[in-house]
Amino acid sequence: MSTSPQTNPNDQEIDLSQLSKRIGDFFQSLIDKFFDGILFLIRHKYSIGLLLVVGFALGFYLDSRRKQYDNQVIVTPNFGSTDYLYSKVDLINAKIKEADTVFLKQLGIQEPKEISEIEIEPILDVYRFVNNSQQNFELLKLMAEDGDVKKIVEDNLTSKNYMYHLITYRTKGKTTKDKTLNPILHFLNQSDYFSKIQKEYISNIKTKIQANELTISQINDLMNQFSNTLSNSQRSDKLVYYNENTQLNDVIKTKDELIKEQGQHRVDLVNSDRIVKDSSFTLNLESKSLTNGKMKLILPLVLVGLFVLFGMFRRFYRNQLAKRNLA
Repeated sequence: MSTSPQTNPNDQEIDLSQLSKRIGDFFQSLIDKFFDGILFLIRHKYSIGLLLVVGFALGFYLDSRRKQYDNQVIVTPNFGSTDYLYSKVDLINAKIKEADTVFLKQLGIQEPKEISEIEIEPILDVYRFVNNSQQNFELLKLMAEDGDVKKIVEDNLTSKNYMYHLITYRTKGKTTKDKTLNPILHFLNQSDYFSKIQKEYISNIKTKIQANELTISQINDLMNQFSNTLSNSQRSDKLVYYNENTQLNDVIKTKDELIKEQGQHRVDLVNSDRIVKDSSFTLNLESKSLTNGKMKLILPLVLVGLFVLFGMFRRFYRNQLAKRNLA
């Protein structure tokens, strides 16, 4: 014969009443603490008001003296100098973090203490990247088969191959092109190795332009001869047979391609006058950082918060002393 423990209904009622009492005590303690906080604010309203005024005044002063601005320049690294460009920008940023004003002044930067940081990032332009060459398209297509296209496009190795890159540096106060931008760009273009590459690259472009001009001139002479021959045959009523105009079409197509190539060569000459070519810049954009221009709001809250924490700690300390009969 099996026996099973029997639950006393009175015990269940006691457990429920204790649980209900504990829940009620918990909410009551929250209400008491909330009310204690209100009383604390009322008792120290003058001190808190003074802290708010002082914090606002100090924050307003800091906002007016230390307002930060972002300055941006779009650049194109020529002659395969992308890694060189990134390493140079990283070097400048490291010197800024080290507060190496001697190095920054040697670059020609005026008031180097006013620069807080500098960074560079690629401007994502996958369409231009693909259109630049068939190899880029095939490479991106191959990589996309084994992974997420978005991750590949934003990958560091891929993004460095984009044409345009954005350099951003932050200053404490407004700046000018002569104070910061020109010295930075001058430093980025100081490379003996890439200067030699630049010289040979420009020489090659000029040679191609001359060769194309000669070829275009020869095509023009050939077409003039054909036009004269056709005109003479019409006057003499003689039949001239031309192989379905296919050769003439090829000649015209070749000339058209050479003209387009000449245009691109001349654009390349314009873009190749510097190792790191700047195309546009914007100075003194008000920074969107979390604290920029908001110290007048942040400092009052910080001071009041510290005052409240100090009051809570003092009350806790006194309660602990009272428990130990040390007060």
